[in-house]
Amino acid sequence: MSQGSIDLISKQMGYPQYMIPFLSVAKLLGVIVILIPGFPRLKEWAYAGLTFDLVGAWYSSVALGTPFNQWVFFLLFLALVFGSYYFYHKIKASAPTPAYAR
Repeated sequence: MSQGSIDLISKQMGYPQYMIPFLSVAKLLGVIVILIPGFPRLKEWAYAGLTFDLVGAWYSSVALGTPFNQWVFFLLFLALVFGSYYFYHKIKASAPTPAYAR
């Protein structure tokens, strides 16, 4: 991570620097859980965590007064998360129920 990014998060936004590696690891684990098959309850938590993170980042950016063209990427990634969540549930609903779960 560049020094400019660290300064933006810690000085301009006011977040403590120890949050940077925590959020990075949490996002990475969330993406891994979403991509691997199985673990439906963990997937729900991962989707929720990524959504909260993106909404918080978007709100922080808006609160700083950044123009629309700079925070539109947050909305793009949020749309990707919602699309992924929607299609995850479509696939899950169309999958046959295993015999042990009936």
